Amino acid sequence: MSNTLSQIEFENARAEIFCFDNGTEVREYQTMIHVSQTGLTFSKQLEAVQNAYNQLIETHLPGTQAVFKRYFLSDAANQQDEVIVSDVTDCAKSIIQQPPLDGTKIALWCYLMTGVQTGLTNAGLYTVSHGQFKHLWNGSAHNLAANSEYQTRLLFNEYNLQLLEEGCTLEANCIRTWLFVNDIDLNYGGVVRARNQVFFTQGLTVNTHFIASTGIGGRQSNPNVLCQMDNYAIAGIQKEQIHYLYAPTHLNRTSDYGVSFERGTYIDYADRRHVIISGTASINNKGEVIYAKDIVKQTQRMWDNVEALLKEAECNYDDVCEMIVYLRDLADYQIVSELYKKRFPGKPYVIVHAPVCRPGWLVEMECMAVKSISSPTLPQF
Repeated sequence: MSNTLSQIEFENARAEIFCFDNGTEVREYQTMIHVSQTGLTFSKQLEAVQNAYNQLIETHLPGTQAVFKRYFLSDAANQQDEVIVSDVTDCAKSIIQQPPLDGTKIALWCYLMTGVQTGLTNAGLYTVSHGQFKHLWNGSAHNLAANSEYQTRLLFNEYNLQLLEEGCTLEANCIRTWLFVNDIDLNYGGVVRARNQVFFTQGLTVNTHFIASTGIGGRQSNPNVLCQMDNYAIAGIQKEQIHYLYAPTHLNRTSDYGVSFERGTYIDYADRRHVIISGTASINNKGEVIYAKDIVKQTQRMWDNVEALLKEAECNYDDVCEMIVYLRDLADYQIVSELYKKRFPGKPYVIVHAPVCRPGWLVEMECMAVKSISSPTLPQF
């Protein structure tokens, strides 16, 4: 039983891979695929990423199936259609303009598993089935309503109907959302209002619980899409398997400043614990942005906050299997990249350009972690 890190070089691309293997049939892999030649056209960079992914599946990680993919693009208006046509993988796919800051035009995050069955529900959610659970993934949901508030409300209304078709609800089964907001400084307020209203009608309050989430800058090829949503739910999950993370010494409740998401969530199965950390920035337990305009200190405080959340789930950075890092200012990339290389060598992560929901936050990160546990009273993953 072990967590292992590896890196594989391909033609014009490389993959960072985290493997969780606890001896059962379901092994989990998180991989970030990066282009290694910045001067190539987008078509050639996309080809390099796709070839690397195909070689991973066929040669290096045989028997794995894609659970979820996210493409990070530098210019969605000129690139998104080509990605859609080229990727015929049968899994949920998220495509978002959040330029990789290493000078390339595309990067790919991919979550892979062995020993699971995949499919597509009538409601349009991608399923990953094993044992009594159906993991429900969805990517790139969007609409063209008049403003960000209406778009977000419609996104959640449609998602509620999809969940109902699976015998699920937002309150009982949704584990994670991502909300990508076009021009976040302008449109985030509408997203927050809509989410607050929907959650209240669905029984999600400060006295019950919210949902782990990242609300971050990002856009589609169509500039009229002001909010895109990705989401993850689990059919068959029981309330006692889900736990929420607060780290009150470091962070406050998000509801203190008018928004509604959980700082983190972990889910226990008989053999493993999944930990999902929401987008986390340089904030204190009064809800204040700290170390204004200092990218190094903000990065270090953000790490401390994430570490406190992980500790509450009895995990640490060794258990983290992937990280996404969002920067507001492109000029901060070199500093942050060096910090990450030094602290997390070999860990799958990507650093992208995506403004955080408050202008004072220069950097934000999210991550997932997994560890072996033994809880024989709980169902197997």
